[in-house]
Amino acid sequence: MAKKAGGRLISSAGLVNYYDSEDRRAVHISPYVVLGVAVGIAVIIFAANLIKF
Repeated sequence: MAKKAGGRLISSAGLVNYYDSEDRRAVHISPYVVLGVAVGIAVIIFAANLIKF
């Protein structure tokens, strides 16, 4: 049997390569910004339900 080159785990399915790569051109969003936007949208929906739009 031929030996596989690279020695990578088959079960990782490329996720290791994806998370290890740092692309400087990619958009980086802080987790706090995502959480803040989600809470803001929830507050707007809650307020809209109180006003009964």
